[in-house]
Amino acid sequence: MLPMKNLALLCLLLVTTSVLAQQPAADDASFVPLFNGKDLTGWKTTGNWLVEPDGSISLHPREGEKGWQRYAAYLSTKKQYGDFVLDLEFKINAKGNSGVFMRVGDLKDHVKSGFEVQILDTYGLAKPGHHDCGGIVHGTGPSKNMVKPAGEWNRYTITVQGRRVKVVFNGEQVIDTTLEAMNMADRLALGHIGFQDEALRVWYRNVRIKELK
Repeated sequence: MLPMKNLALLCLLLVTTSVLAQQPAADDASFVPLFNGKDLTGWKTTGNWLVEPDGSISLHPREGEKGWQRYAAYLSTKKQYGDFVLDLEFKINAKGNSGVFMRVGDLKDHVKSGFEVQILDTYGLAKPGHHDCGGIVHGTGPSKNMVKPAGEWNRYTITVQGRRVKVVFNGEQVIDTTLEAMNMADRLALGHIGFQDEALRVWYRNVRIKELK
């Protein structure tokens, strides 16, 4: 029998390995970049989304823009996706707000025709809910608050397969649920991926996808 100290170390190693296995490696060839690092080919928007010199994508709100019900200003894929793993990094300023939308059926209303993994400056919040960072808006909150302080990069790995949705947030699985459990049974099995324009600065990088059979 292993000494208690060695047994504890073994358990810690197994837990760590399990968590890390949920996030794809940076050189995983099964993933395809969704941005080419030069322009917004493959995407559509009327918002002021720009490609930065380092290849990241950022939103520069124009003067007078405000609110979230400007769906045409969201940055949305032209292609529609069904089952997939979406891996990306994001960064926001203090009081920042954005969101990652999946399976959007109607680009005139992302909220009602898709579902959103929230991006919000809720660092330090003890009990995050569905509208806090890492939660699925109007669906379920994350099991744990994993968002970093404003100005730091965060990572989402979002798996959508059939009616099941999983979210790994900065190395921790925080959501494993179904659309039915979130009262979203009417959401389509195929739709666009989109990033929300809340008229607040937000940055995305290393956005890539693996489609599942």
